[in-house]
Amino acid sequence: MTTKKQERRIKIKFRIRKKVNGTAECPRMSVFRSNKQIYVQIINDLTGQTLCAASSLGMETMPKIAQAEKVGEIVAQKAKDAGITTVVFDRNGYLYHGRVKAIADAARKGGLKF
Repeated sequence: MTTKKQERRIKIKFRIRKKVNGTAECPRMSVFRSNKQIYVQIINDLTGQTLCAASSLGMETMPKIAQAEKVGEIVAQKAKDAGITTVVFDRNGYLYHGRVKAIADAARKGGLKF
């Protein structure tokens, strides 16, 4: 079951990546979600460079949704410090629901435009 699920997510991921590209003016905000942690990177795909990143490492005492909201706020603040105001959101094959949605909402509340 897990291999089918992973294969399905990878197919969805490639379908999304055909349409979503990050540039210097509008970089890509990519989300990776594991069972315990959640990670976000803001990437310029033209140069292959990560402009800023945040993760939930060290926040294990918080509930997972609260971790995701905190990570969204942190990445929004780091992006503002780096001079980034607009991004394209890459959900990386995950459903736009739960922790992925919490990160997106917190980043919007933090000042990023999608």
